[in-house]
Amino acid sequence: MSTLLVIAKEPVPGRVKTRLCPPFTPWEAARLAEAALADTLRAVLDTPADHRVLALAGAPGPWLPPGFTVLPQGPGGLDERLAAAFAECAGPTLLIGMDTPQVTPALLASGLDFGGCDAWFGPAADGGFWALGLKAPDPELLRGVPMSVPETGAVQRRRLLDAGLAVRDLPVLRDVDTAADAREVAGLARGGRFAAAHAALARVAAR
Repeated sequence: MSTLLVIAKEPVPGRVKTRLCPPFTPWEAARLAEAALADTLRAVLDTPADHRVLALAGAPGPWLPPGFTVLPQGPGGLDERLAAAFAECAGPTLLIGMDTPQVTPALLASGLDFGGCDAWFGPAADGGFWALGLKAPDPELLRGVPMSVPETGAVQRRRLLDAGLAVRDLPVLRDVDTAADAREVAGLARGGRFAAAHAALARVAAR
């Protein structure tokens, strides 16, 4: 039984994507975060999987489509919250965040194909990771990994290898953290809500 697992924050101004400010206001950053989350959830819905789970910090909103089981994130640092999310899953599971609205169903489907491997690792351009797939979810593979630092991805991938897992890599994707990230990702995610929201905000800024 396969699971697609999304970890996300409720898109509340001042609490999400604060590194977008400036040039964006907290309200605009939250609008971009909501659009990125909506695009991500749509891609997940369009990907064949037995279960779709959203590990959410905050409350669901109108951006959440039907078809997801919503679980509250656990306490602690990001490594503990990721570990707790994996602990709720049984069977092959692919975890992604809300920061890569350019992700496609085809890419997600490839990360759920564990033929010939035990784990999938999706490196992010900033040194972190945007996806982590485990054929047999084990929370201990994440606990203690330093998060939100340039070496996060390298440490996490090494943790998988040191556990004796056969690891395959997904393509490098760019997270939306800064205004430059948002501009580049919007160009890659044409046709989605994120690209539309970014374009609308750019037009306002140009006036």
